[in-house]
Amino acid sequence: MSGAGGLAWRALHALLRALLCLQRALLAAPRAAAAVVAASCALLAPAALALRPAGPAPRRECGGGRRRRLRGAALGRQRWRPDGRALRKLPVHVGLVVTEEEPSYADMASLVVWCMAVGISYVSVYDHNGIFKRNNSRLMDEILKQQQELLGLDCSKYTMEFANQEKADQVLNCQSTLKVLSPEDGKADIIKAAQNFCQLVAQQQRTYTDLDVNELDNLLSSTNGFPDPDLVLKFGPVDSTLGFLPWHIRLTEIISLPSHQNISYEDFFSALHRYAACEQRWGK
Repeated sequence: MSGAGGLAWRALHALLRALLCLQRALLAAPRAAAAVVAASCALLAPAALALRPAGPAPRRECGGGRRRRLRGAALGRQRWRPDGRALRKLPVHVGLVVTEEEPSYADMASLVVWCMAVGISYVSVYDHNGIFKRNNSRLMDEILKQQQELLGLDCSKYTMEFANQEKADQVLNCQSTLKVLSPEDGKADIIKAAQNFCQLVAQQQRTYTDLDVNELDNLLSSTNGFPDPDLVLKFGPVDSTLGFLPWHIRLTEIISLPSHQNISYEDFFSALHRYAACEQRWGK
């Protein structure tokens, strides 16, 4: 502190001591005491303000951003299930297909949790580079985290079964089932179905003339364990699903969105609303 500042502080302290002595002397007279107190405040406040160190006011730390996110999640919990019930039709199985080069685990986890919350029973996550599948544990951990943050105390009402082997021990309930896929999965399902059919022919339970669309569909259903996707949400600029379950999506409604990164619930629900409003002719 500069010499002038120190001198001012000493003068202020001397004035304060004088005022306190005067206040004690006048305590017997309440009105006078009140006047002294008021005068003290009037004298001391400007001096204190003048001697306060220069610089910006200390930043007040608060969890405003987090509170806003929690309030948003609380409002979302109130509408997610009613939103699903309000749709004219809700897909049973949704495929989330990322064609972008840099997948976001947090945004994909949000999409999966929203699917759970509105009542979708099966969810498939896919990217053409197989990044999500190779890092399956990281995605699963992010989904569990998002369940807690977005669903809060309602988390137990919206439970997820992880169908991939790495997390098979984390089956909570079967309200929703998740499978993480990569390009080899669709091809592998077709190969396995063909092998099963060949075994049936070798055992004389089938003949080669029995192989048609319905027979192959039944074989694939038995190997895959999931119903065919009703809806695929494709994220990114590429106008292709890039190998996502090539046989299973022949009758699937595909809706393209610009990106899965920073996607909002409103964007997600708008896509569901478009699906509910579309008329599917099943190839007719």
